[in-house]
Amino acid sequence: MKQLTAKEEEIMGYFWEKGSLFVKDLLNYYDDPKPHFNTLSTIVRGLEEKGFLNHNSYGKTYQYYPVVSAGEYSKQTLKGVVSKYFNNSYLGVVSSLIQEEDISLEELRELLDQVEQAGKNVQ
Repeated sequence: MKQLTAKEEEIMGYFWEKGSLFVKDLLNYYDDPKPHFNTLSTIVRGLEEKGFLNHNSYGKTYQYYPVVSAGEYSKQTLKGVVSKYFNNSYLGVVSSLIQEEDISLEELRELLDQVEQAGKNVQ
């Protein structure tokens, strides 16, 4: 799965939250100054080319809808970060969070409980 730019992620966020949208609908979610219609249209077509969106045709107008869920994208993105920055080691990720004090002891205990529960569900 390809990575998205920040602007592409922003636009996908609208599709993940709202569902099917016309490009003109996207304009309603922006404050002034709103991006140009053609700019949004170009980005949306790029998202379709990357396999994140598909469309239904209504004459000359297209209504786009997501074909990749937010959950699928976040899972793949996390895998990419773990692979790129932590040599595929989830232990390395947790160790980094502990060292940087970004995770509390209570959160770590909750994580261990989740891992143990997941292990019980597999058996």
